[in-house]
Amino acid sequence: MEPRKTDKNILGKGVQRMAIALIFMFISPVIIHSAFKNQDHPMYVPILILGLLGAGFAIFMAFRGLKTIMESIFGKR
Repeated sequence: MEPRKTDKNILGKGVQRMAIALIFMFISPVIIHSAFKNQDHPMYVPILILGLLGAGFAIFMAFRGLKTIMESIFGKR
């Protein structure tokens, strides 16, 4: 039985998704921290929601990227 080869196109998509997740993992806490520092500002709630959505998106993209990388290495089940 011949060993399975890694699909480099799918691996590239997975790495790209992980890079997007990494960017949002750094940006989202900065936005959340900025919102909490300015609680008396009228834009407090929208900025906080934006930061929380960004953090959720970072988590989603990290799981999606890991799933894609695993799929490129081991194939679809």
